[in-house]
Amino acid sequence: MTLAPQKLHLDRNLHILFGVTLIVVMGVSSIAPAFPSIMEAFGLSATKVAWLVTAFTLPGVFLTPVFGILADRHGRKKVLVPALICFSVFGVACTLADSFAVLVGLRFLQGVGAASLGALNMTIISDLYSGNQRTQALGYNAGMLSLGTTLFPLLGGLLAQIGWRWPFILPLLALPLALIVLFRLDCPEPDRGVDFLVYMRLALKRATSPRALALFATTAMTFVILYGVLITFLPVYLAETFGAEPWAIGMIFASTSLATAVMSTQLGRLARKVPPSRLLVAAFVLYALSAALIPLMPGLWWVMLPVMVFGVAQALNIPCVQTLLAELAPMEQRGAFMALNGTVLRVGQTLGPVVMGTAYAIGGYPGVFMTGAVLALGVCVLVLATLREA
Repeated sequence: MTLAPQKLHLDRNLHILFGVTLIVVMGVSSIAPAFPSIMEAFGLSATKVAWLVTAFTLPGVFLTPVFGILADRHGRKKVLVPALICFSVFGVACTLADSFAVLVGLRFLQGVGAASLGALNMTIISDLYSGNQRTQALGYNAGMLSLGTTLFPLLGGLLAQIGWRWPFILPLLALPLALIVLFRLDCPEPDRGVDFLVYMRLALKRATSPRALALFATTAMTFVILYGVLITFLPVYLAETFGAEPWAIGMIFASTSLATAVMSTQLGRLARKVPPSRLLVAAFVLYALSAALIPLMPGLWWVMLPVMVFGVAQALNIPCVQTLLAELAPMEQRGAFMALNGTVLRVGQTLGPVVMGTAYAIGGYPGVFMTGAVLALGVCVLVLATLREA
């Protein structure tokens, strides 16, 4: 299914998938500004509150490939609709938690619903479009993701001013979206007639190619940095260093996403002139610069500058990686292939708080930011070594 480029932004299917993207973003960004309030409510340290992120992302490490295979073998919507319902029910149930252990358990169950959403969303977009349209659609989707990461921290921060439970009411929005996906989303479905063992062998062969492994590693490091440095430790750093309140933390996060949204609108134009490998190198140089500059900022609102640099890096990085991955697998195996990338993403999300928690234990906040910068520069070396021809 292919649309004329000038009609792409009017496609109803793409609009529905934007809704799924917003739900994916909601899972963490809407509650991050509430972390200091949750720490106070349950008497937690910065390391312990990070379990709200880890518990949410951990199911995806194991379940995302399973859901990808199911989407290839039984259809995209048959996986997507139940996942949205699961995300909503257990997300809203977090408002009833009376202990941190219960809250972590509910976050884990919500993470089961979230496990397939991001990868399956990218799979359907890749099914719908090809070539430069695919890059353009993924760029638009990155812009929508950025809109979500702009709005949800703001909304979560405002709700957290009332009480830490209130941001957890937002997953209720996934229920009507599940109905819209069921009845209104028109997406192509893969050929399900291929023998399962043949299907698995071909998918595994493509997924273990050097090019694919390099892209998977890039995805993992992206989310180690994002979820370790920005999502988990930056809110606590801002609160402890500058006395930032939840609404101010939300504003800082919003500036990151605003920068991503603005840069995403230019991605299609950039991709026609600059090879993806160069865009990826530029992105990780910017990640390193952002992480190195954050602890040097003299005041709260100065932190907006390096986090906006981080946002530009996000816009350059994620759509390029997704486009390159989608090109490596046909539709019949794309669900499993993109789900494997989703698993790697979840590994990065899960390890991010752990890795940066270790860095914090050793070197405090400077250790966290320096570790993020070093990891980003390491990805630059990887991209230069393996993706130079891209």
